[in-house]
Amino acid sequence: MKRREALQGVSFLVLSLGAAELAFGASIVAVRVWPAADYTRVTIESDRPLAAHHLMAQNPERLVIDIDNLELSPALRDLVGKVRPDDPFIAGVRVGQYQPRVVRLVFDLKQSVRPEQFTLMPVAAYQHRLVFDLYPTQATDPMVALVAEKAQAEREAAQSVQDALGELIGKVDKPVLQPAPAPGAMGPGGSPSPAPTAPLQTPAPPPPPSRELKDRINRLIIVAIDPGHGGEDPGAIGPSGLREKDVVLQVALQLRDRINKKPGMRAVMTRDADFFVPLYDRVNKARRVQADLFISIHADAFFTPEARGASVFALSQSGASSAAARWMAKKENAADVVGGVNTNVKDAQVLKALLDMSTAAQIKDSLKVGSEVLRNIGKVGRLHKRDVEQAGFAVLKAPDIPSILVETAFISNPTEEQRLRDPEYQERLVEAIFTGVERYFAKNPPLSRNRTS
Repeated sequence: MKRREALQGVSFLVLSLGAAELAFGASIVAVRVWPAADYTRVTIESDRPLAAHHLMAQNPERLVIDIDNLELSPALRDLVGKVRPDDPFIAGVRVGQYQPRVVRLVFDLKQSVRPEQFTLMPVAAYQHRLVFDLYPTQATDPMVALVAEKAQAEREAAQSVQDALGELIGKVDKPVLQPAPAPGAMGPGGSPSPAPTAPLQTPAPPPPPSRELKDRINRLIIVAIDPGHGGEDPGAIGPSGLREKDVVLQVALQLRDRINKKPGMRAVMTRDADFFVPLYDRVNKARRVQADLFISIHADAFFTPEARGASVFALSQSGASSAAARWMAKKENAADVVGGVNTNVKDAQVLKALLDMSTAAQIKDSLKVGSEVLRNIGKVGRLHKRDVEQAGFAVLKAPDIPSILVETAFISNPTEEQRLRDPEYQERLVEAIFTGVERYFAKNPPLSRNRTS
């Protein structure tokens, strides 16, 4: 019975794809593995569509994939060397010709996974892609790590207050004590000198912490940092080959470290390595930790290499503020197509619908923080526009989180591409963004959040 059902499924697949598309002899163009703590992606790129099915095996945990109408090739064997030792999910892979026209891949796993399989049509520089995403069966709740960091931040903040009070008390003037006379020394009139007694000093009790200080310790400001693109999606590429996904990750990691040094603030990354994150999931990550601010970092390109300068964008409910803003939003919103999203996941479709419910209040706050950031970036280098622009960026659609997108520079401009490579420029850029964020929260303190610990 099972064999009959399997054969019926294969027949349906053949009928749906057509004889030409399933012609024997597809060539493997490339194989790629993108490991990350969130999930590991395996991509098999070919010049024709590939049909495959998979199953999970236990004792030990294995993912078995059979690819039909395919001969084993050196390009496919390369998959063995693509697995990194630090991959959190894959321990190794074996590749072989299982049947005359079936190639079998066996992934030895480090933990139980929930695989998702889907295909992608040719787009950008890619041909047909067969994709396997390996998710953990027990996903880590980001709030768990954040609560631990919050507790540590509170301890550090409290300790810094105590250290400051101790230093203040230590600077209080104390009476100068006379040195004690040597044994047998005589005082005035020939009488022995009495031993001096130091006056008792009762240190003043430290003042009780103010309400403002208590609120600052108890209320951690959470900033979600979103490095654009990643993994299968390189983003824009500069004249000398600098990839947007690489440089914005460098800037984002530095911004994370700068924010984490500030007492009472904590940064959460949508990605901290080279892997792809769908647009809706970037927003969802920020919402899951109740972020107070969302910052997406990019370094885009334009039609001509003359375009230059940094920009800051907020969401718009009524059209883009300029033709360039509209073009950029359309380009950034296409990242899911290049990066590769499994459109069959129902949760993703529901979340996309929810994120369309943007609010006027969110946009108003986004413009405020965007103005602060833009003003400080203008002190570092040239601005493309002196006002915060607006467009329908999908990644800015969290209805309850002020959200901005920072275009650090035009990577398509040769001069600005070189500046983006410069560690000193990156450091100044990070400091400018941080200063803008800090000033925004100084003027607009976030509302109280219920304690989670």
